[in-house]
Amino acid sequence: MKTTLGFAAFVLVLLVVTPTVCTAQVTDVYRDPNMDFGSIQTVAVVPFANLARDQVVADRVRDVFISRLLSTGAVYVLPVGEVARGIAKLELQSPTSPSPEEVVKLGTLLKADAVITGVVREYGEVRSGTTTANIISMSIQLIEAGTGKVVWSASSTKGGISFWNRLFGGGGQPVNKVTEEAVDALFDKLLGPPQKGR
Repeated sequence: MKTTLGFAAFVLVLLVVTPTVCTAQVTDVYRDPNMDFGSIQTVAVVPFANLARDQVVADRVRDVFISRLLSTGAVYVLPVGEVARGIAKLELQSPTSPSPEEVVKLGTLLKADAVITGVVREYGEVRSGTTTANIISMSIQLIEAGTGKVVWSASSTKGGISFWNRLFGGGGQPVNKVTEEAVDALFDKLLGPPQKGR
């Protein structure tokens, strides 16, 4: 069942329930100032591109992303199988990076308001001397399905070996926790600072 909260309320929910997101580094944030994010009710999350060493991490990160998005209850996230069938029906050659025309076709077929793409740049364990820790680096794009235009994008890096890890040792947080915090950091930056008069 579709919710009526929309993306604006979705971000407010995340700001309340995820106070730790400010610890993640977020860079390269773009937000279309003319986009009404409240109009987004249904989203399709396509498979994420993978630049990491482990070949299955993109699926893991996508799963965490979808779970965190679903947990807010603010938007309807199309089931993974339904998105896969739509991709197969349209015979998309590169589902991880669809063209604007393909986004419009996929959005029309799935009745989605937006399509979300992602890239996992780094994922897993890093080492410095005898110290190890988990790290993730990823980016997300929100593409308006009606136009195929990117209306929001951001990159997030979380984890890694800190100064205190090097000084006192320690292995950092579990990779799933690091992934959740990186995803939450992206959600936190979705709409940016409040607009005046709103």
